[in-house]
Amino acid sequence: MKKDGSLHVVAFNGSARKNGNTAILINYVLQELEKEGITTELVQLSGTKIRGCTACMKCFENRDKRCVIDDDMVNDCIRKMIEADGIILGSPVYFSDVPAEMKALIDRAGFVSMANGELFRRKVGAAAVAVRRTGAIHTADTLIHFLLGRDMILTGFPGIGMGLNIGDVDRDHEGVDRMKAIGQNMAWMMKLVASENAKNTAPRVHKEKKAGPVKKKR
Repeated sequence: MKKDGSLHVVAFNGSARKNGNTAILINYVLQELEKEGITTELVQLSGTKIRGCTACMKCFENRDKRCVIDDDMVNDCIRKMIEADGIILGSPVYFSDVPAEMKALIDRAGFVSMANGELFRRKVGAAAVAVRRTGAIHTADTLIHFLLGRDMILTGFPGIGMGLNIGDVDRDHEGVDRMKAIGQNMAWMMKLVASENAKNTAPRVHKEKKAGPVKKKR
C-alpha cells in the first residue's frame, strides 16, 4: 500500500518483447485494476541482464530483504514486490517454460522472501501466459508455484492468450475476457484484504462495565 493509503499492483513482463503479446495480456489486467482506483506499474525484464540464484544462502544470514547479488535489477524488483499489494507475473512460453530472466527473478525473490519470514504473504497474485501452441500449462504452473509457495492469494486460474505475431492475442476473445476477469477479481480481493488488515490494526476500544444496582442490606 502506498503512503497515501491507495492500493498498488506491480506487474513483471518476462518477455523479450517489451510490447509483445505478454505485455498486451498484462495490460488488460492493469486496465481493470485502474478502473477500480488501484495504481499499477509494469516492469519490463526485457533487455536486462539478470543473474540466476547462486544458492549462496547469504540472504538467510543477512535477512535484510535483499539478494547479495547487487549488480542487476532484482533487488529493485524485490523492493517493488514488498511495497505492492498485488503482484502479476507475465510470461511467454519458451520451450514449454518461462524465459531465463523470469526464472532468475522468481528464484532469487523467492529465497529473499523465505529468508525474511515470507515477505509476500497474503498479497494478491496473478499470472498471465502468452503462448503460440503448446507449453502454456507448464509455464503457468511455474508462475503459480512461486505465488502459492510464497503464501500469496490467487483469485483464479492464470490467464492464457493464444497468438504468434504481436497483437494476435487481441483476437483471442476468450483469453482477453479471462484477463479482464483476473483484474476485476484482484481488485475485489485486494480491497477485501485491505479492509481486514484495517480492522486488525485499528486500536481496540475497551468499554467500561456499567455498575449494576446496589443491593440494600436487610
